[in-house]
Amino acid sequence: MTSAPHTSPATAPVHAAIAGEALIDLIRRPDGSYLPCLGGALYNLCRALARQGVGTQYLNPLSRDRFGRELAAQLVVDGVGLAQPEPVQQVTSLAVVHLNAHGHPDYAFYRDGVADRAVSAQGLSAACATLPALQLVCTGALALDARDAAIYLPWLAAQRAAGRCVVVDANLRPSVMPDLGAYRSTVHAALAHAHVIKASDEDLEHLAVPGGDALARAEHLLAAHPQADLLALTLGAQGAWLLHQSGHQCFAKEADLLQVVDTVGAGDSFLAGLLAHLLRQSQAAGAASFAQHVGGLAADACEQALRHALASASLCVMEQGCVPPGWEAARAWSQQHPAVQAPR
Repeated sequence: MTSAPHTSPATAPVHAAIAGEALIDLIRRPDGSYLPCLGGALYNLCRALARQGVGTQYLNPLSRDRFGRELAAQLVVDGVGLAQPEPVQQVTSLAVVHLNAHGHPDYAFYRDGVADRAVSAQGLSAACATLPALQLVCTGALALDARDAAIYLPWLAAQRAAGRCVVVDANLRPSVMPDLGAYRSTVHAALAHAHVIKASDEDLEHLAVPGGDALARAEHLLAAHPQADLLALTLGAQGAWLLHQSGHQCFAKEADLLQVVDTVGAGDSFLAGLLAHLLRQSQAAGAASFAQHVGGLAADACEQALRHALASASLCVMEQGCVPPGWEAARAWSQQHPAVQAPR
């Protein structure tokens, strides 16, 4: 279940710390059997960031069971550091995945008493405090379960107060949340700490954000969270937008149809590509902090980062499961496949 190693050493300075689920996707095959694949949105993001050359640490514990050992091994192969290298007794989370005719997944999750939820706000903050080069923290997806709000919301508040850039990937899974109202409230509470928000058109519908279309909903969401500097709106095959609080907006879409195998991990690869590009911009500009760079982002910098993010997602959907591309592969794709720059 592991793949070839990449060049991001776990000993590199850690610029990104990621908290959230690590699980096994059991993907149903046409013959009715299930293919186990390493997954979880935040786990995928860790791998994708490391493959893009970003020093990354995964903050949650992993299980001592076979699946947990597989998850840990792949993180090590990809160059991700483990904040908790010692495994825990709790079992690994499972997600049963059915893919439709277009390769789009729907999920059923098994997450009671699991390893990645055996964490506390204090533990997350303590791990971050040991990382002197830390520039950004990210969570989202299943970590935004209202039942875990007392873990992630105080941690996000503490990280923003410490001057780190807070990234929240909405990535909603409403079908598995017992109280949709409480879930929406927790998502909005997490977004209230964010400098960078990522949301899909489906996320905005699940959040019941007002607006006549996805872009209008994204504009409304960004206006409702004035502390956020940047919102990435993904539209699947229809491309993506970046909206900046200053008023910059840019759009990109692949000009040609892709040979899509499935979309597992595409949004995670997109976000990793976006953050990796923005981090390189920040370092090249000598910004005092990554959060400051994002706050002052110029229009052309938005466009360049969005194109790299889109290329990262495009390469992922042409593979089975989540196989995030490296920096050079995404850069080459973006150069060889110019994107549509305005919506049709």
